[in-house]
Order: sequence, then C-alpha cells, then structure tokens
Amino acid sequence: MEGHAWRLYKSFQGEILAIPGRAIAFFFLLSLFFVPLVTGNPYVLRIFIFANIFAIYAASWDLLSGFTGQMNLGHATFFGVAAYTAALLNLNLGLPPEATIPIGALVAVLAGLIVGIPALRLRGHYLALVTLAFPIILTGIVFAFPDFTGGELGLYGISPLSDSRVCVYYLSLVVMIASALIMWKLTDAKSTFVRTGLIFHAIREDEITARASGINTTKYKLLAFSISGFFAGVAGGLSAHFIGIAGPSNFALLFSFQPIIWTIFGGIATIYGPITGVYILFPLMESLRVVPELRMLIFALIVIFVLLFMPEGLTTRLRDKIEIECPRCKLTNIATRRYCRACNAPLRLEGRYS
Repeated sequence: MEGHAWRLYKSFQGEILAIPGRAIAFFFLLSLFFVPLVTGNPYVLRIFIFANIFAIYAASWDLLSGFTGQMNLGHATFFGVAAYTAALLNLNLGLPPEATIPIGALVAVLAGLIVGIPALRLRGHYLALVTLAFPIILTGIVFAFPDFTGGELGLYGISPLSDSRVCVYYLSLVVMIASALIMWKLTDAKSTFVRTGLIFHAIREDEITARASGINTTKYKLLAFSISGFFAGVAGGLSAHFIGIAGPSNFALLFSFQPIIWTIFGGIATIYGPITGVYILFPLMESLRVVPELRMLIFALIVIFVLLFMPEGLTTRLRDKIEIECPRCKLTNIATRRYCRACNAPLRLEGRYS
C-alpha cells in the first residue's frame, strides 16, 4: 500500500509539480476550494459560481474552434438550448437538476450535430456566418411561441441547485474541474490513450492533408461539435438552475462573442487559457461596476493591451517564459534548468549562456 502511494506521489511530482504551468494550474484550482472559507459574502460567491460556469462554456468553445479550426460565432446556441431544456423539464415534468442538466446537455449535443452539418461543406467566414445564424433563429422561435418559451420574460421559477450558496459553489467548481480535465485530455495531442487531440490538430492545420492520410474528417468534425455542445450545455443547465431563469438573453449575440474574448485573452487552443481568461476578466468586469461610465472602456483597453503585446494569449506567453522543452526527449522542464531532468540533455546551446 505504501509502495503504491509512493508511486502515485512520484508520478504526481513528475507530471504536475515538475512542470511549472501545471503546478500553477494545480495550486490555483486548489485555492478555489478555500474561497468559501475566506469569505462568505453571497455576492463574491455569486461571482465565483458564474466564473466556474463560464469557464466550462469558454473551454467548450476552445475545444471546437481553437483545436479544430471550426470557427463558431453562435456558441450561445448550445448554452441556450440546454438552459431552456432544463427549465422546461423542471417546470413541466418536475425533474430535479441532477436529471435536467444531463438531459439538457444531451439535447445540446443534438444541436451541435445540427450546427455541425454545415461544417461538412463550409469553412472559414462562410461557416462562421452560418453558425451566427442559429442563435438568431432560436431567438425568433422563443418570441414566436411565448406560451411555451415564456417569450421576452423567459422561463422563471426553476428549482435551485441547492438552498446553500456554498454548496452550489462547490458543485459548480467540481463540475468545472471535471469538465476541464476531460476536455484537456480529449484535446491533448501528446496523449497515448486518446488520439482525438492529435486528429483535431491535424484537421485545424490542414484538413485536406488529414483527409488524404485516411482520417475521416467528417466524423471528427461532428464529434468536435458534439463534445463542444455537450459541455456548453452543462454550463447552460447549471446557469438556468443557479439564477432560476432561462431567457432570450441566453441566445444573445454578445453572449456568443464572450467566450471568444475570454479564449483569445487567455490563450487559444489550450483549454486552460479560456479558463484563465474567465477568472481574470469576469471578476474584473464585476469589480468595475463601481465606475459604470468607464467600465467598458477600461475592459476594452485591458483586452487590447494583452492582444497587442501578447497576441498568443496570456497563459501561452507565461508558459513560454517559464517552461522549456527538451530537444531530445521532448519532456517539459522549468526554464531555469540547463539540462533535462530526464535524459540530461542540454536544453540550450552553450553559446546562449554567455
């Protein structure tokens, strides 16, 4: 038993603690578990709960558009479909959140397949415009059937996730971490167990070459739309049960653009980049409510500053500064090391030390 625990510790040390980026992510996620112990302020917890939910939403956009290159400007489609599904099931059938959220996510998968069908023939700007049309169409449906969808007011009176805000916080945090780990593993090109990440990268870089090499790009693009829709649907269901409302704002165009901003700010095609972007930008926007007349201006200046000086994203820039890859075994090392921690190969040319 002790030997097994020691092997787990050594594996954790080599795979997490020895890689600066992963170590920072681990301790940041660990610190989130202590937020309710530091403050019990309902407003602060509300901000962090929304950050947890939107982190899933932003990462799901990154999985689709960042890793496969299928530019989606209507990502709110999946979020809103799941939110309305969860609301209708809860209000009309009395199903609890633990049933409505998964069902809503599965309906969002169906929406992902429907949206993904145009992706089989369209690329670039044409695909982006088609995806942009879906939330507009769904908004029109919401207004066309007010007796069923609630119209402009939406559906309200949805059962809460829990009567305790602390409980809701921990629930949303655990779901966010689990979702992020799954999405990260599915998109990891270096994974030896799941090959979807490598294929997604190949489709993004050169779809024609990927198809010529025998990859069924149609299947994997639809898979990317489905997975992305599922996790965006999880976020939508959590949001509906947290605020108790599912309304037309879930399909708003601005809400489709928000994950794009969060992702590009934090670092596209990383999964952890959009999560970082959410935890920085969303609390920032909330704190700027004290200066409502300057709120959007300050936010825009911060985003523009990062995009100008760190076009690859905040986390990608930080990772490049603190990590270095061994040219021989491709293992990641801390940037201050001279020799690889595994194969002892020199990490830099000797002439660069001077």
